[in-house]
Parts: sequence; structure tokens; C-alpha cells
Amino acid sequence: MSISVLIADDQPLMRAALRMYLSAEPDFDVVGEAADGQQAVALAEQLRPDVVVMDIRMPIMDGVAATRRLTRAANGEAVKVLVITTFDLDDYVVDALRAGASGFLLKDATAEELVHAVRVIAAGEALLAPSVTKRLLDRYAHRLPSPGAAAAEPLARLTNRERQVLALVARGCSNAAISEELHLAESSVKTHVSHVLSKLGLTDRVQLVVFAYENGLVQPGVI
Repeated sequence: MSISVLIADDQPLMRAALRMYLSAEPDFDVVGEAADGQQAVALAEQLRPDVVVMDIRMPIMDGVAATRRLTRAANGEAVKVLVITTFDLDDYVVDALRAGASGFLLKDATAEELVHAVRVIAAGEALLAPSVTKRLLDRYAHRLPSPGAAAAEPLARLTNRERQVLALVARGCSNAAISEELHLAESSVKTHVSHVLSKLGLTDRVQLVVFAYENGLVQPGVI
């Protein structure tokens, strides 16, 4: 089965380069191109690609707003988004991750890295390691909302063990590290992570890290 991809970037040369790299893969199908976020949303809703490769800084509607629209679709059919940016600590990267992007890639990445990133996200996994997400959120913690009363409701869905697992995921721990910390089998840790994702309505470990920060489960700068 082929992986359908939509490219969104306001620079024609960048769109052409991305199309060239992705179209070279026999199992990739570039179904469309968009020059701004608004067009990207419209095309994605029409074409339903497996992955949208989304530039962050675009006119009319930026990539953050477009990502938020696509990953929080009212009909429940969220679209997976890989954001691309010039700088890895761009302020907008944090906003894009909070908006629901499954990871980000620098624009100077190789063709192989781009292809790998699309494959990973199409498979439903997070491209960005939780530890990298944590460093980003530590740096931009002042931009995150303070947890309020609304935080209690989603957390109440989790068991005590699931909250422990969530806190360790948010610290950037792998399943193996969580297994050692909590004296659980790795298979049990994987099951707990899956349950937490399902109960919170999130898609991957990157989103778990963002959720934990926004709901006060992890304090910025604390390892």
C-alpha cells in the first residue's frame, strides 16, 4: 500500500525539491501541493493524505494554525503532520507540537531523513524523541499555559500506575528505562502507554510529553 503525502510550503523551489525526493520512492504518492496553510487544510480535507509535510512559516494561515485544524478534526479523522523548519529551536516548533504535529524536521535534512520521517509518521509513531521534546518545552516553558481546574478531568481517567508511566514518558524515558524504574516488564509498559494514549485521545509519545507539561505533571527544568 502506498503512502500518500501532501506538501505545504510557500516556496516553489522547496515544494519542487520535496516532491522530487518523495516521488522517487516507489511506495510514496505525492497527491498535492499547497502554497499556504489555508490551501493545505482545504486540500488535506479533500484528499485525506497519510501525512502532510508542513512548513511552519507560511502566509494567509501559518503551519501551526493549519496543523491544529488538521489534527483536531471535528469528524475525528485527524491528519498526521510532519512540520519542517529552518531552526530546531524555532519558537514555532513548540507551538506546532502543541498543535498536534507528530514531529519536526530541519529543512537541511537529507532526502533519506525526509523519507524516513514520513514513513515513521505514516506508521503512527512519533518522529521526535520525547527527550528532545522535553528540552524544547523546558526552554519555552514560559509560553505554556498554567494548569487549571480543567487539568483534573483528563488525569482522573488514568490509574495511579498510568500516571507514573506518563510522568516518566514526559521525562524522556524509553520503555526500557520505565521498565527498570517501575520494575515492570517492557511489554507491560508498552500496554500502559497504549492505554494512556487511548484514554487521553492522543496519538504518540510526543503528545504525551506536551500534555504532561500543560497539565502540571512535569515541572520545567526537572529531570
